[in-house]
Amino acid sequence: MRGGAGTALVGNPQQVAERIREYQALGISNFIFSGYPHLEEAHRFAELVMPLLPLENGASSKARSVNTGPFGETIGGDKRPVRRVSAS
Repeated sequence: MRGGAGTALVGNPQQVAERIREYQALGISNFIFSGYPHLEEAHRFAELVMPLLPLENGASSKARSVNTGPFGETIGGDKRPVRRVSAS
């Protein structure tokens, strides 16, 4: 069970991006997008909405390369995992 207030952002990619920008204009800088989305929905959000939003440094999200891990998974942020050698 999940408590607390929540807000649904519904619309086409431009409308959702505009609503996120409205929250940003109010000083909100961190968002948790949840609500049990399907994997396809998460991919559509990344492909259709995120390119419409500015990055923190002002660059376009299209200018960034995708950071992938050793198994091809996409890693958020710009820090790659450190390769560790077992002590045993």
